[in-house]
Amino acid sequence: MSLCLAAGALVVALGRGEVTLSWRHSVQKTLWEEVWRATPAGPEIVEARIEGSGAGMDPPDGARLVDGFWRWRPTLPPLKEVVMRRSGATADWRICLAGQCRPMGDYLPDDADPVTLKICN
Repeated sequence: MSLCLAAGALVVALGRGEVTLSWRHSVQKTLWEEVWRATPAGPEIVEARIEGSGAGMDPPDGARLVDGFWRWRPTLPPLKEVVMRRSGATADWRICLAGQCRPMGDYLPDDADPVTLKICN
């Protein structure tokens, strides 16, 4: 079982293991990252982390400051899919696999919107 990026009819397999979605807040310029893994019920979030707070990006109670990031494990059940929007007004999403990060545009056309993270069929 693995995770895929999908936009319309385009589907790109990301492989097995964890996938980190990364983006910068449009106002604060603060980095936000979420680590997701494939489960039979759908993508499940493993960890969320942010560099700082402000503009609605405050870490929740219980978050720990480790290596410059506030880190926590959200209490969400697995989701059917994770929907990502690409407005063009901010830097593109980054997709990180095994510690290697690339812009989403390396996987899908720059105008692909919305993009979903889901379990591959």
